[in-house]
Formats: sequence, C-alpha cells, structure tokens
Amino acid sequence: MKYLATFFVFMGFSGIVLGQVVINELDSDTPSTDTKEFVELLSETPNYPLDGYVLVFFNGSATGGNQSYLALNLDGYETDINGVLLIGSNSVTPTPQYVIPVSVIQNGPDAIALYRANDLDFPEFTLAYVDDTLIDVMVYGTNDAEATGLLDIFRAFDQNLQQLNEGSNNNTNSIQRFVDDGVVNYRSATPTPRQLNDGSGVVLNGVLISIAEKQYHEGDTFTISFTTEQNVADGLSFTLSLSNYGFNADDYIGETVLTIPIGANTVSTTITVIDDSNDEGDEVIKVRVSGLPPTFVVLNNNLQIRIIDNDFTQADFGTPINPTFGRVNSTQPDGYYNSLHGMADTALRQAIQDIIAKEGVVRAQAYAEVIEMLKEADQNPEHSNEVWLVYIEKGRPKLDYQYGSENFGTWNREHTYPRSRGRFYGIDLDEIFDGKEMFWNTNADSLRHGYSDAHALRAVDSRENSRRNNLHYGQYNGPKGTLGKFKGDVARSVFYMAARYKGLEIVNGFPEGTVGELGDLSILLKWHREDPPDDFEMNRNNIIYTWQINRNPFIDQPELIEFIWGNKVGQVWDQELSTIDADAVNIKIHPNPTKDRLYITGIKSDTKMEVFTMDGRNLLLQQLNGDRDFYLSSDYGLSKGIYVLRLNCRGKSMIKKVVVE
Repeated sequence: MKYLATFFVFMGFSGIVLGQVVINELDSDTPSTDTKEFVELLSETPNYPLDGYVLVFFNGSATGGNQSYLALNLDGYETDINGVLLIGSNSVTPTPQYVIPVSVIQNGPDAIALYRANDLDFPEFTLAYVDDTLIDVMVYGTNDAEATGLLDIFRAFDQNLQQLNEGSNNNTNSIQRFVDDGVVNYRSATPTPRQLNDGSGVVLNGVLISIAEKQYHEGDTFTISFTTEQNVADGLSFTLSLSNYGFNADDYIGETVLTIPIGANTVSTTITVIDDSNDEGDEVIKVRVSGLPPTFVVLNNNLQIRIIDNDFTQADFGTPINPTFGRVNSTQPDGYYNSLHGMADTALRQAIQDIIAKEGVVRAQAYAEVIEMLKEADQNPEHSNEVWLVYIEKGRPKLDYQYGSENFGTWNREHTYPRSRGRFYGIDLDEIFDGKEMFWNTNADSLRHGYSDAHALRAVDSRENSRRNNLHYGQYNGPKGTLGKFKGDVARSVFYMAARYKGLEIVNGFPEGTVGELGDLSILLKWHREDPPDDFEMNRNNIIYTWQINRNPFIDQPELIEFIWGNKVGQVWDQELSTIDADAVNIKIHPNPTKDRLYITGIKSDTKMEVFTMDGRNLLLQQLNGDRDFYLSSDYGLSKGIYVLRLNCRGKSMIKKVVVE
C-alpha cells in the first residue's frame, strides 16, 4: 500500500465547496482499548445543520467484504461555531456532540463515507457503492495491507484516491485533512478533536465537570463543580441534568440552573439522593450540561455516577456455595415428562429431545436477549441487584455488564458448551433485543440456536470467560481457591445441550479437531453426582422456561443422566416413580437440612420409603405404616452429605433432596 510519505498524501480535488461537509479527522485506534477513537466532520459554514446526511463505516478486510458495519444518521445535529462536528465516545475530550460507544470504529483496512442519505439506506452488510449521494470518503488503515476492494469501488468517486495510514496499531496519531494552496492533503499527527487542524478558528472555553467519587448510595449528599479554562467575561448560565433511564428529578434534591459569575471560573451545586423504600435497582446518573453559548464546550459531558440502591432484596433460597434444597419447586406443567415412561437408552434420549426441542412449542431467543434473561435467571439470591458469577462463585452488580473491550470487573455470557465446539453462530438479528414474545421457531436440528440457548449460558466474570476459552471440562476445572460448586450446574447444562440438539455429544477424553464433541464424560458425571441440583438451579430452570418454553430435564429429574450416560444405561425409566407430586401424597419432611433426625409427617396409608445416594445407589428401603410420624436418625448410618428420599403412596410419588449436616 502507499503510506504517508513524511506524513503527507496529496489528493486531486480542491477544498470545501460552500456549505459542503467533509471528513476532517479520523482517529481509529487510540489507545489499545479504543476508548478515544473519533471521527470529525467539517463544514465551511459554521453551525451548519446536518439533516439528510449519514456517515457510513465499511469493513475492507477479507472477511468484511467491503460491506457496512455501522451507519450514523446525522439528522438533528449541526456543526459548531468552527464548523466542526465531533463523533466519539464519552472518553474523548472535549465531549463529542455525537456520542457513540467505545471501540466501535474499526482500525482498518476500512473506509468511512459521507452520503446525502438516511441510515436506513445502509442496513448492516450493505456493499459500498458510489452514486450522486456520496459527498466524501476516506479509505484508511493502521499499517494494513491495501484495501483494494474499497479503493476500486471508491475510485469511481475520485480516481486519485489513496489509502491513508494512521500508523501502527495502538498509535497515538490521527489522520487530519489540510488544504494548502487549494490542494487537499492528509497528515498523520497528534489528534486535535473539536479543533481546526491548522490551529485557526475560535478558541473554545472548556468547562470541566468534577465530582469527588464515581459512586454514591441512596441518602448520600455530594458536590458537583463546574470550572472553565478561562475566567468568564460575562456571567455564564447553564442547565444541569442528572436524568438517565429510571433516574429522574424525583430521585434527588439540588439546584440545576447555575451561573458562573463575571470574572470567575467556577460554580458548584450540592445534590442529595433521596433514600426511598423502593427496590429500583442500582442506577447510573448522567451529569449533563446544556444551554452553553457557542464559544463554550464541555470537556467531559455525560459524566456517569453510580447510585447504589440500598433496598435490594434477598431470596428465600441460598447461593450455589450455600445451597438450599426443596424450597423452590419445579414449575413444569402437569405431565410434562410423561412420555418418558417405559423408555430406555436411545429411545429415552429421543423422547427427552422430543419434549425439550418440540417444534412449534420451544422458542429460540436472540443472543442480545440473553443478557436480560441472565439478569433474572442468575440473580444473586443474596442481592437482587447482582448476578451470581459461575466459576468464580461470587456476585457482581448487574450494571457491570461488558459492552466494550475492557473486561476487568465486568461480566458477560459464558457458553458452557463452547461455540467453536458446537458450531453455534450468531446473525445480525441476534443483536436486537425485542422482548420475550419475539422469537424464532426452532427444533432439534436448529443447532445455530445453541448460540443463544440460556440453559447453557451463564453469567461469568469476563476475564475468567477468556481463561476458560473452549477448554474441555477436566482440562478446565475453575479458578483455584473456589469451592467448585459450579461443577454440577455446568455438567447438567452440557448434558442438556447434548440431549436438546442433534449433532452434539459428551465423550470421554479431550477430543481435538472433532466438532460437536465435548469432554470429559467421566468427569462431568462425577461433577453431576457430587454437586446435585439445588434451589438456585431450579429457580433458574423455572425462569428460562418462561422464555424458551422448555426445561432442563436433568435439573427436574437428575437421575435421568444415569439412564443415558451413567450407570443405568439400558434400564427402563419409570416416570411414575419419578414424578414430584407433593400435593398428591400430602406428606411433609422436616427439618431439612438435618443433623440427626428427619421427621416424616402426614402419612395416612402404607408408604414405601427409599433413600438413594446422588449417584443412584439405594441405601435404604422401608415400609412405613399410616397414621404415625416417623423419623430417620443417624442409626441408619447416613453420613454427612446429600441424599434423595423417595416416598411412594397410593401410586403417587414424592422426591425430596435431603441434606445431612
């Protein structure tokens, strides 16, 4: 490609036509986290309205295919007193007029083009083109190979168009447009956001917003200060807003119309957050200044401050590291698993798939919706404003979801059955959140939908997600120092995937290069047996059912795993003896957990009692007579651990997990 010789490349067209808008500056790669990247447009006429313009970003890489990946509608925006419109994230200083998320602009080889059009004319993956609506274009890279496809397309607009080089990856430069003696050239130099590249124009007086902390609690009082770079010649009045989503003027007290006196450069206001009794969840306020004269600019507008809600609630069941059992009942419909009765081996597995992948019933949601699903399904039982993180086994605020490239202290979505091993993939519609009632039809062959199947997606620490990568379980055993209470959960989630979708298997060992196989079977069986389903997992199963209209049967009936992969393969499944029907038998078991005695009350007729270990071994069989209360004691030789108690009375069964402490 052609690099900027001595930081210059000359183009064969002249400066701005009166009123025309051009791409004035681009910083696509600053710093490594791309938080300070920006695009700057320039109009010859100051305060020029940009209605009818759209800025389109094209991917010129081999996989990008010269297609669009972002289109920004500029309706409602206008350039400032110097004719500049700055587009970037809140991390750019001064704050852009048009704010976009961090790490959106790609490094190259790519292109940005300005059209007289609408963003709806450029849906994602629109092939770059030239027509009479194209106003300006820049093809660029960061020491990349030449984007020949984009250059071939856009040279129909300018035959002398060349690719501009910003510099190496993580460079501190930007590409800037200059006009020398009527000839346009470009330089790679120190960025000048919201300033004219040649240093001319009106020097804007910057306003800096200052707040002592980034986080406050309900009931706290704090000060917000506003300081200009230069003393103001006239009194500077402006308006302050703190509203953002659910946080509004009803949630705080304080002055919001402020004035910096003549000859001064600062003013402050004191804000008190109202301590109400509502659990609204943690919220983020945005400190925004508006109403400034055109010669002033806010250096750090949209400053975000977190407000911690002290009215969080706690569930009546425990976390995975302090589990409870039997407090959360399955919400499976009556007869949900009846078709499994009398089945064995492959026929049993097929019968399970027929239930949990039933076309016309089961729904597939978009991958974006999984974020909201996990906020509910993986909610920390000890703190309703947090999610519980698999692997590292602790809570984290729901607000700390990772939307950008920075993954420290954030959480995201973990595929327990890795995407690369299962051949799951997303499409552009997966990034649209449109609610629970918008879904795709799905069936057992819809392997793509494994990408967003929440039964096998968990809230996870972002960095731990990267560490796990696509390792098999057994290769990956979780972080050191944790209790490993996630192990049974992830085991049952991958067993679910193997039952739900055709083409997925759980196998022995750690196969490499074989798509659709995940290991290690023996380890996953061990994890399942040693860490049985608890109330957290049952609650999760119930919530996901409301979205996907299917359940993980290995949470409802964990013994099923033994009949398909474990020590009971080939044996016939008796669904009637596996039905959880507490109301039908009207029997109570207490206390649970227990240290020495377990009372069984409400027996009105002959009842068969069985006690099993979690791997299915029968420890006790006893016939109980009616009209009496019985108890299990340590005399039966039950050591500390978790057991399955099954009572059969009048053809109905009741199954309970019993914890002996």
